[in-house]
Amino acid sequence: MQGWIDGFQKSIEYIEQNLSGVLDIDDIAAEAALSSFYYQRIFGALCGMTVGEYIRARRMTLAAQELVNSDTKVIDIALKYGYDSPDSFAKAFQRFHGVTPTQAKDWGANLRSFAPLHIKITLEGGNMLDYRIVEKAPFTIVGFKKRFNAETSYQEVPKFWNEWMSDRKGLKGMFGVCTDMDGKNFDYWIADLYIPWEEVPEGCSTYQIPGSLWAQFICKGPLPDSLQKVNTQIWSEWLPQLQGYTLAGNYSLEIYMPPADDPDDTVSYIWIPLKKSK
Repeated sequence: MQGWIDGFQKSIEYIEQNLSGVLDIDDIAAEAALSSFYYQRIFGALCGMTVGEYIRARRMTLAAQELVNSDTKVIDIALKYGYDSPDSFAKAFQRFHGVTPTQAKDWGANLRSFAPLHIKITLEGGNMLDYRIVEKAPFTIVGFKKRFNAETSYQEVPKFWNEWMSDRKGLKGMFGVCTDMDGKNFDYWIADLYIPWEEVPEGCSTYQIPGSLWAQFICKGPLPDSLQKVNTQIWSEWLPQLQGYTLAGNYSLEIYMPPADDPDDTVSYIWIPLKKSK
């Protein structure tokens, strides 16, 4: 467990050391020995924000300190923290602090400060997390996919589901699948199991999920709360204790069962691909 936490903390320290330079999500994730796909999911679950939001908050904090405590020009601070122009920097600065960079120099200006993160996981017990590890052969899904930015996906993916539910377009919506993460973007599928002898609905495409070991977690209760709660437990409680296996594949699945009469009886699943540790 401690090695995993140390690796994640090392990635936070890497961010801190490079706030005035170029930060690439693949390089950040590598410090934690994770793919960018999993790093961003774990970061969001543990920290309650995206990696990009954290970086912006830290840069705005340091930029304000420099404005107040030095004679450095606004344009130089803007360039230092990755902004192409004083205007784009000023807009970001005002969104974060509530004042313009010029106003920040005034005596008594109210500024926000966001301290560096320190990852500390305390396992207190008492939380039940039902799962099993199984091996599955490759299978193919068929569905609608849409490209999302990792920074805004928590807001945009539910909208995708709402759009689909207004016209189900020949699908039951058995799966929600994240695939093809490239560091900043990923494909999200609303999909069913592909049946070769059945016609592919208009606008749909297919995707093969590789054979793998899977950790399958059951979620019980109203959606999306039950699924989000288990997702947070997976990354904050289960993963730090995982022994004998490591994460595999840049994809994950949500499986939805038919709606229950009582929302409290709703059952869904999260599947995470694994491989045995060497």
